[in-house]
Amino acid sequence: MLKSKKIGVVVPAHNEELLILDTLRSMPAFVDKIVVVNDASTDKTKQEILLEQKKQKRIYLIDHKENKGLGATLADGYLKASELGLEVIAVMAGDNQMDPHDLKNVVRPIIDGQVSYTKGNRLLVKDVSKVMPKYRFVGNIVATFLTKFATGYWPLIDPQCGYTAIAKQALDRIDIASLKKGYGYNADILVRLNIYNFKMTDVEVKPVYGREKSGIKFFRYTIDVSFFLFKLFLKRLKEKYLFRDFHPLVLFYLLSFVNIILIALPLAIRFLVLYIHYGLAPLTTLTIFSFASMMGFFSFGFAIWLDMESNKNLFVK
Repeated sequence: MLKSKKIGVVVPAHNEELLILDTLRSMPAFVDKIVVVNDASTDKTKQEILLEQKKQKRIYLIDHKENKGLGATLADGYLKASELGLEVIAVMAGDNQMDPHDLKNVVRPIIDGQVSYTKGNRLLVKDVSKVMPKYRFVGNIVATFLTKFATGYWPLIDPQCGYTAIAKQALDRIDIASLKKGYGYNADILVRLNIYNFKMTDVEVKPVYGREKSGIKFFRYTIDVSFFLFKLFLKRLKEKYLFRDFHPLVLFYLLSFVNIILIALPLAIRFLVLYIHYGLAPLTTLTIFSFASMMGFFSFGFAIWLDMESNKNLFVK
């Protein structure tokens, strides 16, 4: 326990035979239960977990017979941790990429009652760009920008960091069983939390890179997650600002879409076609395009401002 709170850690593992023991053996003493989810590993991951389980009675193993993906693996771990009565539930990957010395700081804001969810932030560390692989650093910046729109937690940074913790009451509220099965689960959780106005914060954690092997195909991952984040953005607007409580920011987002995508873009294409093929520069087309573009970007900016104001108290700095 830590300050009379039962602490649990979910450890997702898929083919982590090289590092799973390092992860489990480095777990702090205040952790009451370690829920390890073996996602149908084809190496010796399961055997290593079973051997360590004999030494650490706090280890609980969930064994997937078929590979379900990271999101589904975490969902199963979360559900079991909640069932075991753990009050604060953290996530530490089975590849030993998360420093166990940071765990106390990750769970503390929840224990102190400040927030319901904490997320590690590797970008707060000095000279992180020298430690984190370049492609991950650049990808993280892009993902951060898109995730701000999708989740409504505008000040957050490093949304791809999986070093997190959640309060049981928040976990039980957001229907974790339907979590996205693959990558993108982290943004999915944040959107669910935002819809119910749960508070969150970022915590500085050390970036660790070594022998772990990433299964992410960077280009495909970026495309897939970008589309998924857009879907999450629409889901948040619908459920939070239409169904649960109406907010005019929805109208401004809609107005910006109509002006930019449905009016300005077709007019821009028409103008270019006429100019390139016939040497014509129709003034009416150009005028309507300019007006629609101006109204679209003004509406978009105003919608973002309203969105930020609506959620400004949900991110604790």
